[in-house]
Amino acid sequence: MVLFQKPAISEPEQCPYLAGRELTYEYFLARDLDESELNEFLSRGWRKFGYYYFRPACEGCSQCIPIRVLVDRFTPSKNQKKIMRKGRDISVRFGTLGYTEEIYDIYRDHSKHRFGNEALKEEFIFNFYLPSCPSLQSEYYLDGTLVAVGFLDRTSESLSSVYFIYRSGFDRYSLGTLGVIREIAYARVLNLKYYYLGYYVAGNHFMAYKSRFKPSEEYDWEKNEWQVRV
Repeated sequence: MVLFQKPAISEPEQCPYLAGRELTYEYFLARDLDESELNEFLSRGWRKFGYYYFRPACEGCSQCIPIRVLVDRFTPSKNQKKIMRKGRDISVRFGTLGYTEEIYDIYRDHSKHRFGNEALKEEFIFNFYLPSCPSLQSEYYLDGTLVAVGFLDRTSESLSSVYFIYRSGFDRYSLGTLGVIREIAYARVLNLKYYYLGYYVAGNHFMAYKSRFKPSEEYDWEKNEWQVRV
């Protein structure tokens, strides 16, 4: 691992997940992490975009809960099986990171329609195409059209979902949920133990889907350990 900046605490900012609260991060900048080093950080609640590694450090609040799915034990729910059937004609390819203008256009579309945000190309490239660890992407095609892309990291025992984007106009396929299911299946093919979903915040509707993949584990910040949730 090449460390560019030692861990520090960010300045407080408005929390994007819970109204009326402030958010601070512990963070550092690094590259060239190997699978074992990345595994160690993810297992202690860290996440990353590009060279930027972070985890919440909010005083008096521990609502950002890391979640990871137990790959071998995951069983789709009735609704998830319905989504799988509906998306049976959508193919997925897993491979190395590869930027295209088409993928950036999907990111712009996703940012605008899901969050009401305007996307910046420089930020997009920094977050997803400046790899600092073993990384890959998943591409989802329907009738030859690229409809969704996932950005993933691989550790010695897991796949970690960094971000997932999809075109508007395909809501009937529940592409976000379908993507998680397909990526868990790929983690099983790779004989990995976990699939990291990132942080879950109860009460935030954008994150509600993360609690629907079971069984999984939640990270307890106070005990510094993972606990099974079913």
